[in-house]
Amino acid sequence: MVNVAILGYGVVGSGVAEVIKKNSESIRQRAGTDIKVKWILDIRDFPDSPDKDVLTKNADDVFNDSEVSIVVETIGGAKIAHEFTKRALMAGKSVVTSNKELVATHGPELLQLAKEKGVSYLFEASVGGGIPIIRPLNQCLAANEINGITGILNGTTNYILTQMKKEGKSFETALKEAQQNGYAEQNPTADVEGHDTCRKIAILSSIAYNEFVDSENIYSEGITKITVDDMKYAEAIGGVIKLIAVSKKINDKIFARVSPAIVTSEHPLANVEDVFNAIVVNGDAVGDAMFYGRGAGKLPTASAVVADVIDIAKHPDSVTTGVWVRTEENNVLPVEESSTRFLVRVTAKNIADTKKNVLSIFGETEFVELHSKSKDNEFAFISGETTERDFNAKLDKLESIPDITVLNRIRIEG
Repeated sequence: MVNVAILGYGVVGSGVAEVIKKNSESIRQRAGTDIKVKWILDIRDFPDSPDKDVLTKNADDVFNDSEVSIVVETIGGAKIAHEFTKRALMAGKSVVTSNKELVATHGPELLQLAKEKGVSYLFEASVGGGIPIIRPLNQCLAANEINGITGILNGTTNYILTQMKKEGKSFETALKEAQQNGYAEQNPTADVEGHDTCRKIAILSSIAYNEFVDSENIYSEGITKITVDDMKYAEAIGGVIKLIAVSKKINDKIFARVSPAIVTSEHPLANVEDVFNAIVVNGDAVGDAMFYGRGAGKLPTASAVVADVIDIAKHPDSVTTGVWVRTEENNVLPVEESSTRFLVRVTAKNIADTKKNVLSIFGETEFVELHSKSKDNEFAFISGETTERDFNAKLDKLESIPDITVLNRIRIEG
């Protein structure tokens, strides 16, 4: 018998309790032992909960119980969750979490502490919800040098962008609909501004390159400035706009970025729609491997958490060994030094003269026209590949010309 304590009885925590109870027999067969929820810690009251007999508001019930060997942390945030995770590890209890903010912020410290205490710290559910990605990176792809990771890592933003493309809805309308459907929080900032995706690509990068990648050093840009007109221009060049996280090793630096980007219709991420996520990992031996599924939600996330619990129960003597190296200096390549192409939307009083200015400033470019557009004095162009620093300097020069307004610029991925 393995006794588990759950910290936090919100969406994921209640889902973990539900999955353990509902699938108890198949879990027992896979783990080789019964797994039972002995405690659920939460400061709120749940008088009608099916788990009310194991609910407690006293943290000591969990941490002082020698019969509890695995603690599941689903509190969220990086303050109380950090304190409780350290307390559990110090008490010699393995910890499983779905908390991406905590792992992205304190991963090196918690992995090191787990190693020292001879226990496990697992976090499969922190990236991709129910999509298995962390275990494959650590185990199935362990023979590969990972060259890069590209992914759609946030279901909320992917749903919004899908609605904008397919239904022609504005960002504001699509966001409101996502909130009504339970896909977006009432405060959606972490999703729509790219913070959630940034934490996830930081975790994946730290695993892939075996060194800590601080999410604070990763350039992140959300989708709040994307319009239906942007979608139409992307479609005109045979692409679609997605919130893309990208990471790759470049010499002794790691390049990582989160931003809206146009991917061509042939790209494996182009047809990933609605709340689904997908991650493409490129290894030197395996080539491209794609992982696809629901990236969030109560039961998909809970299934990933419980899989980690089963792994620990099945291998009780296993110890966390993969500790991320933390470099003293910033190991992330500045976004200004990375190279890409951009689609740029412009309005101008005199389009012919403006196109001449574009060619003069940017050199070889490709102009894009729409058959139906909201403004007659609007066009778009695709820049050649250049560093972001050079591109921004050229864009500033274009914007300094009177009667020219840059409406938006969107990266082109791949």
